[in-house]
Amino acid sequence: MKAIALFSGGLDSTLAMKLIIDQGIEVIACNINTGFGSTKDRLAHMQNMCAQVGAEFRSVDIRDEYLREVLFTPKHGYGKHFNPCIDCHAKMFEVAKRLMGEWGASFLISGEVLGQRPMSQNKEALAIVLNQSNCEGLLLRPMSAKALEPTIPELEGWIDREKLEGIVGRNRDRQMELAETFGLKDYESPGGGCLLTDEHFARKIRDFISHDTFSVEDIPTLKYGRQLRLPEGAKLIVGRHAEDNAVLEGIDNPKYLHVTTDLIGPHALISKTASANDRELAAKLMLAYCKAGFEGEQTLRFGDEVLTAVSTLTRNDAQKYMI
Repeated sequence: MKAIALFSGGLDSTLAMKLIIDQGIEVIACNINTGFGSTKDRLAHMQNMCAQVGAEFRSVDIRDEYLREVLFTPKHGYGKHFNPCIDCHAKMFEVAKRLMGEWGASFLISGEVLGQRPMSQNKEALAIVLNQSNCEGLLLRPMSAKALEPTIPELEGWIDREKLEGIVGRNRDRQMELAETFGLKDYESPGGGCLLTDEHFARKIRDFISHDTFSVEDIPTLKYGRQLRLPEGAKLIVGRHAEDNAVLEGIDNPKYLHVTTDLIGPHALISKTASANDRELAAKLMLAYCKAGFEGEQTLRFGDEVLTAVSTLTRNDAQKYMI
């Protein structure tokens, strides 16, 4: 017997897998990549949590499908920011259900806790997700199972319902107790791992779609660097530190030119369609973020084009253009 777990890398989904594995069920931890997870690479962490409970880790990329069918047209609206949580969960379960035959799984599990999140984990939302994903009966939520209707795995006797949990609400005492009982190490503190729940990131998306059509290749351009919208419409992205610079240098997006200089400073991207005025302003802003100690006219490269500028602006001047 095998189950697919919707796996975020968090404690709840790890505990849910452990409860099922301890009943002799093989579990495949399926992390679904929508493109809007943390900016940090969490692969090693997720693999570590799976290793601790004995689950096999797999990742599935649904970024294209997510943009086409969920992010901009959610049937059940957004949360506080740009987070279509109910539709997002339904899409993930729909994808996991599609994989059941290919992966040889008989049912699905998730780490959802009834009442833990006001929008996406109330009783009505959990029911909507089941209906929209067509997973009625197939999706077992081990952390709150005793507070929910029995599922096929329980009714068929594949799973002993009495060995599952009945957690309800936002108190996490029981989760901490289970983590200690199972000897779990290095698990993450609870928190929103989705960038779409972040106010600043939501603002960046709204700004982008007011100027351009959004595609998968645009996702990383919103996740890294200082984001500026210049007076004549160009988008400027300026690296904040070495990690940002490394990511920005590796971006190959036809909408942008790379902006570089021989000075010690940031790597930047600017809209390929930027006007001459916006390019001139971008050059001065770029120099404002370079390490002090240079004087006079400096040379910057906008793709293959060379542009010279004198540093007449400060970092404070950049604030008026920040998204």
